Amino acid sequence: MAHSRRKKKLQRRFAVRRSPIHGHGVFALRLIPKGTRILEYKGELISDAEADRRYSKIHEHSPHTMLFSVDDGLVIDATRRGNSARWINHSCVPNCEIEEEKHRVFIEARRDIRPGEELAYDYNLQIGERHTKAAKREHACYCGARRCRGTMLGEEE
Repeated sequence: MAHSRRKKKLQRRFAVRRSPIHGHGVFALRLIPKGTRILEYKGELISDAEADRRYSKIHEHSPHTMLFSVDDGLVIDATRRGNSARWINHSCVPNCEIEEEKHRVFIEARRDIRPGEELAYDYNLQIGERHTKAAKREHACYCGARRCRGTMLGEEE
């Protein structure tokens, strides 16, 4: 029994731990080659309107949410039936990227990821309003990259 548990642990690609970027993070346990589909961002699939109903007041002045917008006005709510993907942090120089397929979101390696390295993708947040200095401060980035743009906000729509 212990042998099979140990073997399974060796096969895991990542683990959730405390992050120097923010709160929790997801870290590679072994080499993850470029192009590898690492995991799916899971959660309850809800409408934009339902996401607003649930969270607009709670997160009014907080950039910390576990919601992922997909096509057709739908949102994946990782606070309900979510998985480890919800702990992947933002980086301005990410080692992962997002692939969307029919209302599903997958995290894939943009390059080889070394053991111990934190997984991160560019959140490219859209807030539905001008990206003012105040908005950028409210969505500050702490990735620490040399080319950090200072915010998790993406290009204005």
